[in-house]
Amino acid sequence: MAQEDGFKILADNRRARYQYSVEDTLECGIALQGTEVKSMRHGKFSFSDSYARIINNELILVGFHISPYAFGNLFNHEPDRNRTLLVHRQEIKRLKRKVDEKGFTLIPLKFYLKKGKVKLLLGICKGKQVQDKRQAIKKRDQQREAARELKVRF
Repeated sequence: MAQEDGFKILADNRRARYQYSVEDTLECGIALQGTEVKSMRHGKFSFSDSYARIINNELILVGFHISPYAFGNLFNHEPDRNRTLLVHRQEIKRLKRKVDEKGFTLIPLKFYLKKGKVKLLLGICKGKQVQDKRQAIKKRDQQREAARELKVRF
């Protein structure tokens, strides 16, 4: 959990950047209940298989799991419910056009705290083919090798 310029990063989805090529990003708020916020602050959530969909002109986060808060007792939340993402109506229309026409997918890339509020960086992504993934691995290995060579020389 890193701290950068008023942001506290709760989690980063590195696997998404490997499986998808990120075309654009969008910062969203999340409509959460009280115990959900407390669980997220403790890092008790999982979003490996989650994605966003547009249902009835609302942006919904599907497949996002927040574990019940340990001290929440009677007031605890349902762990696997769909959560509404807070975005301007114009942004939802723009996203709907991209998803419908061009075949993009909405994937959560990063969860963080900003001024005490839980925020989500939503990626507008396209799936990578197997050869694209191989190219990414090859490029990363070449960069690692070049950095190793520079380190040895200096």
